[in-house]
Amino acid sequence: MNWLKQRLYGVWAVTTFAAVTLPTLILMLVTPGLSRRRALARRGAALIFRLWGANLHTRGLERLPSGPCVLVANHASYLDGIILTAVLPPDYSFVIKREMTRVPLAHFLLRRLDSQFLERHDARGSARDTRRILRQASRRQHLAFFPEGTFREQPGLRRFHNGAFVSATRGRVPLVPAVIHGSRQMLPSDQWLPRPGRLAVTILDPIEPPEHPEAVAWLIASARQRIL
Repeated sequence: MNWLKQRLYGVWAVTTFAAVTLPTLILMLVTPGLSRRRALARRGAALIFRLWGANLHTRGLERLPSGPCVLVANHASYLDGIILTAVLPPDYSFVIKREMTRVPLAHFLLRRLDSQFLERHDARGSARDTRRILRQASRRQHLAFFPEGTFREQPGLRRFHNGAFVSATRGRVPLVPAVIHGSRQMLPSDQWLPRPGRLAVTILDPIEPPEHPEAVAWLIASARQRIL
C-alpha cells in the first residue's frame, strides 16, 4: 500500500511539474527583462513545491548580504536548482555544469535566466568558462554554485571544486554557505518519480575572503565545515 501511495504521489508530482513548467516556459519566451523572467521562475518554482505539499521552509534569508556575493550549497538531487530558484532573491545567476545545455527545455530556461555554464571535462573549455565567470564576479554579480559539481546516489558531501571560491576571492565578495535539506530523500538520484517529503534551506553566515595566498583553500575548508 505504501508503494502504491508513493507511486501515485510521484505521478501527481510529475503531472503538476509539467502543468506549471510548460506555461512558465511560454511566458518566459515572451516576457521582457531579466528581472521579470527571474521573478516569474521564482514564483513557478515555489508553486511546484506548494502543489507537492513539500512545505519548503527557508531559514536565514536575512543573512544574505545586501550587496553582491557568491552562494554555495550542497548538491544531492535534481531538485536542488529548483529549490534555490524558489527561495533566493531573483538577482542570482546560477553557475551550472555545461552538460545541461544538452537538455533542450532546461537549456532554454537557464539561458533566459542568464545562467552561467561551466565545462568540467575539457581543459580548454573549462578555462574559457572560468574566465567568463570570473569576469562576472569582478563585476560584483550575485552568483550561486553547487561546488560539488554533481551528485551521486551515496549520501555525503563530495569534494568541492574551487571555482566558486576563486570567484569570491577575485571578486572580493562574501561567500555564503547554504544547506539544502530533504531533496535526496524526495528525489533520489536513481529515480524519476518524487516521493512525499519535506524540504528546507538554511542560509548560514557569510564568510569574508581573507587577503592571504591560501585564501581559496581556507574558504573551501571553512564553507565545507559549516555545511557539514
